[in-house]
Amino acid sequence: MLRQRLLVSIILLPVGLTLVHFGGLPFNLFIILVLGAAAWEYCNLFFLGSYAPATLLVTGGVVILAAVRVYFDWGVTLGALAALTLAVMTYHLLAYERGRDQAAVDFAISAGGVLYLGLIGPYLISLRAIPDGKWWFLVAIPAVWFADAGAYFIGSRFGRRKLAPRLSPKKSWEGLYGGIISSIIATTLLAAIWHIAAPDVTFWKGALIGLVMSVLTPLGDLGESMLKRQFGVKDSSHILPGHGGVLDRIDSWLWGGVIGYYLITLLW
Repeated sequence: MLRQRLLVSIILLPVGLTLVHFGGLPFNLFIILVLGAAAWEYCNLFFLGSYAPATLLVTGGVVILAAVRVYFDWGVTLGALAALTLAVMTYHLLAYERGRDQAAVDFAISAGGVLYLGLIGPYLISLRAIPDGKWWFLVAIPAVWFADAGAYFIGSRFGRRKLAPRLSPKKSWEGLYGGIISSIIATTLLAAIWHIAAPDVTFWKGALIGLVMSVLTPLGDLGESMLKRQFGVKDSSHILPGHGGVLDRIDSWLWGGVIGYYLITLLW
C-alpha cells in the first residue's frame, strides 16, 4: 500500500507543481475536473446507502460553479448557485411524484454536494488567483500535507489516545500534535524560501498558516470519514492506487483552500 502511494505521488507531484507554477487555464481546468470527479464520488457514496442524489446535476453543477468562479464575479456565482438549487429541487420533486418516497432526503444530499464541493472547492482556484498566488498556494496547501504527514508518522509511532474513535480509529491526539508541530516548522521554512521570490511571503506568516491549517484542516478529513463510515467503505473510489478516490485526496484541501484564501486576503 505504501509503495503504491509513493509511486502515485511521484507521478502526480511534478504534474501538480507544474500546473500551480503556470496557473491560468490549465490549472483551472485541472481543479474543475478534480472537483467534478469528487462530486461524482460523493454521489456514489450515498447510493451505497440506498439514497438517490441527482448525480448528473450535482457533478455538472459543481463543474459549472467552479467555471463560473473563474470568469465571473460573486454575484454571478451566487446566481448560478441559486439556479442549481432550484433545478435540484425540481428534479427531486419530480422523483417524489414518480414514487420516490425518500426524495426530500435525496434533495438535501444533492444540495449539500453542490454547496460543499461547488462553493467551497473553487477556493483552490481563488487562492491561486490572488497576488503572488503561486507562492501563497505553495505555502497554504503544503501546510496541509505537512500536517497530514506529521500526524501519520508521529501517530503511528506514539499514538495512544484516540482523537475520534468512531470517525477515524487510527487518528490520535499525539498524531494531531505531531502534525501541528511538523506543519509549523516545515511551512515556516518553506515560506522563508519562497520569500526570496515573493517578499510578502514571510516566515512568520508561514508559521501562522502552518498553525491554522494543521489545527483546522483535519476536520475536512474527518468530515469525509463521516460519510464513508456511515456506508461502511474505506475509500470514496479506487481511481488512485494506494490513495483511494479523488475525494479522499482533497478532503483536507477543500478546507485548506478556503481557510488559506481568507487568512491571506483578510489578514495581509
